[in-house]
Amino acid sequence: MSSYNERIEELLDDLSVFEDWTERYEYIISQGRHLPPLPESYRKPENLIRGCQSQVWVGTEVQDGRFIIHADSDSLITKGLIAIFCRLLSGLTPQEVLQADLKRLDASGLKEHLASTRANALTTMAETIRAAAAASL
Repeated sequence: MSSYNERIEELLDDLSVFEDWTERYEYIISQGRHLPPLPESYRKPENLIRGCQSQVWVGTEVQDGRFIIHADSDSLITKGLIAIFCRLLSGLTPQEVLQADLKRLDASGLKEHLASTRANALTTMAETIRAAAAASL
């Protein structure tokens, strides 16, 4: 299994291929299309992230010492954003999730090119996932 540093470098490399933000948005949306369906057991009010313009569900569990993220959204771009967090963090140990330097994602320019509500949602998603990782220790 690859480390967070390897995963973030791969993501940043993937994003750097695209010439403009329209293409990058399409890539982000495509990431959301690869999310596995969210089990109904996670589609409940306590798994909704508060403060997001769209509905975003995040449920987590630890399997064999690995932090697993289950997520979905009713918005294509937001689903792509949460899929990126799944790609970067799911399968790491809870401690690795807590140690992951999520500010490295800022190097993609993503926050600057999102509407302020979506940029805030990105921060809220990261905080929610980190809190779940901390609670699982």
